[in-house]
Amino acid sequence: LIMKELAYYEAKFEALEEIMAADERVHLINGTFLSLSPHRHVYQNLKNKYAERMISPPISELGFCGLATGAAMAGLRPVVDLSTGSFIYEAWPQVANEAANAFSMSGGQTRVPVVFHLFHGLRGGGAAQHSGSPQAMLWNVPGLEIAIPSSPRDVKCLLKTAVASDNPTIFVDHTRLLDIRGEIPDNDKPIPFGVADVKRKGSHVTLVATSYTVQVGLQAAEKLAKEGIEVEVVDPRTLVPFDLATILSSIEKTHRVVIADETHQSCGVAAEIAARIAESGFDKLKAPIRRVSTLDVPVPYSPPLEAHIGPSESRIMDAVTAALR
Repeated sequence: LIMKELAYYEAKFEALEEIMAADERVHLINGTFLSLSPHRHVYQNLKNKYAERMISPPISELGFCGLATGAAMAGLRPVVDLSTGSFIYEAWPQVANEAANAFSMSGGQTRVPVVFHLFHGLRGGGAAQHSGSPQAMLWNVPGLEIAIPSSPRDVKCLLKTAVASDNPTIFVDHTRLLDIRGEIPDNDKPIPFGVADVKRKGSHVTLVATSYTVQVGLQAAEKLAKEGIEVEVVDPRTLVPFDLATILSSIEKTHRVVIADETHQSCGVAAEIAARIAESGFDKLKAPIRRVSTLDVPVPYSPPLEAHIGPSESRIMDAVTAALR
């Protein structure tokens, strides 16, 4: 295998370019994919190549998500960028009540192959209205697939699967992942949804983490290894479909589990994963399940307060050592 090292944002744009070259039904709606400096040039290259298949509509999430949903029903494969995760709240009727329901309400006659892309989570001074992690709410909407990559390879290969899917898909990104670098095989194939990835092997505690928290968890695991604690880091990669089997087989080995995720504590992603583990793997556990989530408060603008409420490295390390007591 020929490997190349790419930054997360480069891998994402390489995928978009390959997807658009291969299928002219793919259109991009909204121009903020990475118009976050310093990555703006990569987006511009794409725009120069496929200008006729890219539109930047007025800022009306309800409007352009409705446009994308209708276009998908009519045979296109739109990829919609909502930019900040919290903005999907403005489009809720189109995403949750139209796109998610069309297939079952039409008796399987209507497909909605649309991808809704968003940046979730604690981004450094985003405050309450720009730091949302709506994936837990969206997990509560049957009919949506949810992909949540954490590495350059995963973003490239999961994006290809998302665009090829006939189902409406929420593609959850994190701005703090954009500059993370990683190796990708030259001719990498799409990663099927519903296949978790063991990002680090270990024998003492299973750490289930998602999105940027996977990277935080890997750093925590590195530090804990110096204390003789070996943490196995499992990344589900998709919430819908969800690979519980890989997580349970890790817990069978470690008998302890910590779940770290940036959605809020109450009814969040960690809460749902904990419930599934308790239901199907309770007999494998030798200690209570521990959750490290964002505390149940609107996200503060203050950087020290924001750091305090999130699933930090120190909070993850404390949860791991508590699970071992």
